[in-house]
Amino acid sequence: MTETPPRRRSSRQPRRSAPSCSLLHGKAITPGMALGPAGRVEALPLPDITERYSAIGPEAENVRLDEAIARAFHQIEKMRDRLVGLPEEGRAEIASLLTVYERMLGPSRLVRQVRERIAGEGLCAEAAVSDVTQELAAQVSRMAEAVARENSAQDADANLRLAGEFEEVGRRLMRNLTGISYRAFSSLPPGSVLVAEQLRPADVAMIDPARIAAVVTQGGGGADHTAILLRALDIPAILAVPNLMAQVQEGEMLVVDGHLGTVTLSPNETELRLAGEFAQREVREKRAFGRLKRLPAQLQSGEDIELSANLELPAEMPMLLRNGAKGIGLLRSEFLFGEREDLPDEDGQTDAYRAIVQAMDGRPVTIRVLDWGGEKGRACMRRLGLAEQVADGGNPALGLRGVRLLLRVPDVLETQFAAILRAAEPEEGAVIGPVRILLPMVTSADEIVAAREIYDRVARRLKRKGHTLPDPLPPLGIMIETPAAALTVDTLARHADFMALGTNDLTMYTLAVDRSDSMVADRYSPLHPGVLRLIEAAADSALKARRPISVCGEMASDPRVVALLIGLGLRSFSMNSASLPRVKRLIRTLTLEDCDQLRRQVMLESDPDLIQDLVRQFAT
Repeated sequence: MTETPPRRRSSRQPRRSAPSCSLLHGKAITPGMALGPAGRVEALPLPDITERYSAIGPEAENVRLDEAIARAFHQIEKMRDRLVGLPEEGRAEIASLLTVYERMLGPSRLVRQVRERIAGEGLCAEAAVSDVTQELAAQVSRMAEAVARENSAQDADANLRLAGEFEEVGRRLMRNLTGISYRAFSSLPPGSVLVAEQLRPADVAMIDPARIAAVVTQGGGGADHTAILLRALDIPAILAVPNLMAQVQEGEMLVVDGHLGTVTLSPNETELRLAGEFAQREVREKRAFGRLKRLPAQLQSGEDIELSANLELPAEMPMLLRNGAKGIGLLRSEFLFGEREDLPDEDGQTDAYRAIVQAMDGRPVTIRVLDWGGEKGRACMRRLGLAEQVADGGNPALGLRGVRLLLRVPDVLETQFAAILRAAEPEEGAVIGPVRILLPMVTSADEIVAAREIYDRVARRLKRKGHTLPDPLPPLGIMIETPAAALTVDTLARHADFMALGTNDLTMYTLAVDRSDSMVADRYSPLHPGVLRLIEAAADSALKARRPISVCGEMASDPRVVALLIGLGLRSFSMNSASLPRVKRLIRTLTLEDCDQLRRQVMLESDPDLIQDLVRQFAT
């Protein structure tokens, strides 16, 4: 290596001429500097239960409880619909949490005990819900304390989160029983700093990152679900600020330092100037990255590396182009299917895809067909009468999802194939770049064969109708997301035109670990030797089969991990657009020998923690 990337400064806060008497401290969750007026959001308090015993009888109380549970399920469905606006990692986190809520509201211990209190003690539904959820939360909290005494902090945190989930379900049922609504964030002026006593995970799904400058709360911590979701949204955030609500006034100017975890109240001119200068330095760093846009992603030894971006929503297009993406390596088409009562039709999908393809101005676009099933899209499926197509019990990750589901509802796949083909159709006066199609969650060759039969049939139908489709047709590729697929790339390559490694799911299925499950999340490691060997085997098989292969999971967002992946034989990566400049900057300082040397060191190790240390220390 002839140069190394510049080190980040160890201090992330502008120097102050004198200590501020209005400086609050909390837990830094998401880095970044933000300035803006405080937008206080306070939930209406639940009323006290003054009459604990029912005046209408157990049967009527159970009817009220059933209605409250039904409303809760409907509310959860609405939140699932909104998940399409979150990055995929955030969407996975909150979808898992909503599933926990649904289970608690189903034929669970919680509901059973509430009904027993109503029938056996004559309690009203409110009192029974309040008593049972508080008791269950207290039991789990006591378990957390016992576990903590045994020095198992992670298990203790997991139990505390479970206690919070019992409390949240109780609050939701209580609000539905009493008619006290939840708060809304839409009334906050653009650029506000959201200030709240407590921000619950379900609240995060309602936050619009384009309107909220930062988030500060009095409760919460770095390991809870709220923190995880805020990191996924990449909003500057500070949690666990003591006595916050008593000290911050509505509209008061705040400076939020998400690096050090400080909030400055009513900053003076000097504090505002210093904070503004610091924010400008962050902007300049981003501009420095912007200069990389014109430079190739090329190793110093001459090898070209392809850097593309994942796209969740069309609104992300400007950032994608600003950061110099050479194409869209993964367009998640789920954004078209979220907040609607029916499936989008062929014309609507065609218009949406064509707008994205044209905006890329000749750069390649890879569109993944609908990746639903398991926890994705369940609410919409229920409304469409397709719920019976999705396994409701057991492990949804091992059920009907991805291409398996699409082959059960071929009309959905046919419509999407037709729309993508029409979006790739040459158009006079418009620049249409290369389009590719990805099939999600492929595990065997017969799934590709069946999907290709539908694909070819749709293409023939469109040609008969007079459409001038690209010749040859857009390539049909597959996601490699399971060990079975990674180990049979040589066979799958006979039927697929290209491959994309989905390293998030590949890691989950290889290690049998759900990263959103706090009980085992510490076991989730994309740098586990088993995962790395599968990636190396898949890359080697694809090379021998002369099939393009890329990485489009989170691993591609870490520059040093990308260096390792290059050593493993990969040359094409797709990532969140914010990571593109950092990945390119490091790539331009390396040689292929540097990457291969890292690979040799890593593949000799069997401990994921040691491998992580090797990767972190690389190129520092």
